[in-house]
Amino acid sequence: MQTKAIFTGSFDPLTNGHIDIITRAARIFDELTVGIISNPAKVPLFPIEERQEMITEALQDLPNIKVVHFSGLLADFVNRGGYNVVVRSMRSVADFEYEVPMERMNGKLYNDGVETVFLMADPQYTFLSSSMVKEVHSLGGSIEGLVPEEIRRRMDAARAAKQAADQPLQK
Repeated sequence: MQTKAIFTGSFDPLTNGHIDIITRAARIFDELTVGIISNPAKVPLFPIEERQEMITEALQDLPNIKVVHFSGLLADFVNRGGYNVVVRSMRSVADFEYEVPMERMNGKLYNDGVETVFLMADPQYTFLSSSMVKEVHSLGGSIEGLVPEEIRRRMDAARAAKQAADQPLQK
């Protein structure tokens, strides 16, 4: 049986921790979709279409990957897409406490035959989150080695544009 897996998140921005999980999942499953979730509760740094473009570029060397974006319930997307595996990642006990109840709820909503697989973060990435990367970057800290270089350049450009927009007009 072909395994059709999906790994989801807001990926705002995609981090090297995400890339590690995606690369490992791509080796395990026949087909892997990276699903970018639109979360109306969050104000994104990058529009969803730009995140899709950046992720596609960062993962271009993985032949069994596709990148899509969606909104709404994950279970609805999984069921409509015919996925049989949902990949989730865990960095810590806090992730476990968040992920397990969510998996139980989604498990009630998935079609029969859908399994959730948890991949542990590589120890070098257990501290890494998109939120932390955005915060450090917004305060001028280095995010080198935490995100792909192209994404860091785009974050630098977005920060520079925001700083320019926030400057008062000179007379």
